[in-house]
Amino acid sequence: MANRNVGVSYRQHSLEDRWDAIVIGSGIGGLASAALLARHGGKKVLVLERHYVAGGFTQVFHRPDYEWDVGVHYIGKVHDPASQERKMFDHITEGRLAWNPMPEVYDRVVIADRTYEFVSGLERFRERLKDYFPGEAAAIDNYMALVQTTAQAARGYFAEKALPASVAALIGPLLRRKFMGFARRTTAEVLRELTGNEELIAMLTAQWGDYGLPPAQSSFGIHAVVANHYFDGASYPVGGAGQIAAAIAPGIERNGGKIVVGAEVAEILLDRSNRATGVRMADGREFHAPAIVSDTGARNTFVRLLPTEARAKLRFRKQLEDLPASAAHLCLYVGLKQNAGESFGESNLWVHRSPDHDGNATRFFADPGQPFPFVFISFPSAKDPTFARRYPMRSTIEVVAPAPYASFERWEQTKWKHRGPEYEELKEQLKARLLTELEQAVPAVKGKVDYSELSSPLSTRHFMNYELGEAYGIATTPARFGARFLRAATPLANLYLTGQDVGSLGLTGALFGGAITASALLRRNLLGQI
Repeated sequence: MANRNVGVSYRQHSLEDRWDAIVIGSGIGGLASAALLARHGGKKVLVLERHYVAGGFTQVFHRPDYEWDVGVHYIGKVHDPASQERKMFDHITEGRLAWNPMPEVYDRVVIADRTYEFVSGLERFRERLKDYFPGEAAAIDNYMALVQTTAQAARGYFAEKALPASVAALIGPLLRRKFMGFARRTTAEVLRELTGNEELIAMLTAQWGDYGLPPAQSSFGIHAVVANHYFDGASYPVGGAGQIAAAIAPGIERNGGKIVVGAEVAEILLDRSNRATGVRMADGREFHAPAIVSDTGARNTFVRLLPTEARAKLRFRKQLEDLPASAAHLCLYVGLKQNAGESFGESNLWVHRSPDHDGNATRFFADPGQPFPFVFISFPSAKDPTFARRYPMRSTIEVVAPAPYASFERWEQTKWKHRGPEYEELKEQLKARLLTELEQAVPAVKGKVDYSELSSPLSTRHFMNYELGEAYGIATTPARFGARFLRAATPLANLYLTGQDVGSLGLTGALFGGAITASALLRRNLLGQI
């Protein structure tokens, strides 16, 4: 199975000037929106991607004899054909995407000198927790019930984002109320009402990198949504993450749509009534459509792509400015000359120096010379059953850690691969630190590294167009979930948001952001039909 190159080149392909809809950005939210508009609305959709590869964080990159994903490490619920997540993926890919379940222990967590296993299956996980913390049985039961209740309440919260403004004004408060009762509080606040055992709290929140903020900063709403997402285990796309965009593309193209790469949008065009009518490209060319969908994030859409006059009139401009971006990160891509999975298996590793997640994060972001707050280690080649055939006697590892964008800010005006010796020296120092972390966590790797390459927050900025190198869009604080303007329809007629900032974060969050947007645009409850 080979990854199909998705998209045609903007400069090498003749394109019509008018379309039924234009989608800015080809992340999973943009591709899902386009696929659903094509399938359920008969729309001919133009998807414009500034990068030379489509797919956003679902893309992969290659070096001789190796391939790595850049953002897909594991996905929950898709092993179950009856789950909403699996149904949505099957729907937009028309069944072309297959999933490989990870082993029963999908995440292994190391906190100081103790190791914990996150096992698939709600009851298996419950019993494992009670084995680890026998005196906390009641707290564990209450925690798992609360996570499920909160995740269920999130359905109404997200469904409201697809409603017309007039309908949302009437029933929106009812749909939002239950979830917001949890989401306006931090994860630490809620968990400390359930237990005083800080080790248990640290273990339950050890995956905080999946939502970008430690317990005292993150909304309990996002903690519950992510934790519930993995209660039944996780899977990985067969053929690698690049298969996701490749599987979605035919449904868009069948109706006359196009996915175009190397196509940078400079501005969203508005008429005198502030209705979105099209886009102006970086080279000055214009494309027009009665619906414009932005998958570039709320901040990019409202701050960078709108004309100055329209931007100044936004009532929520100050609220948007006050919402912080999610954290940036480093990723070390490692290649070994050995069979995929040999000596280290498929389970992800989370490595924490101590149970004090918030203290660890605070110390590191104040002084990046301090130990990383956590290191996440993923083995993509071991998760993909086709990798050994495609890359015999090769395996890959990814080592992810948070990073302050401020450490790289002085090079933001330089070009990729031409940032100068000081930048390269900093990267080499960080690479050495992450290699040491990897060798300590996975001793079998020591002395076997054939290739390694580090991406920095500037890499994310360059390829994903997030201004501060963030991976998750707007940070998942309680304030983010209270921001009413983060919905599909914007105050500007015919302009829609999609992706993470409309839905939740990560791949499935952005996927359902796409479904919310298509539902809003077509004025149909697509989630109820899939």
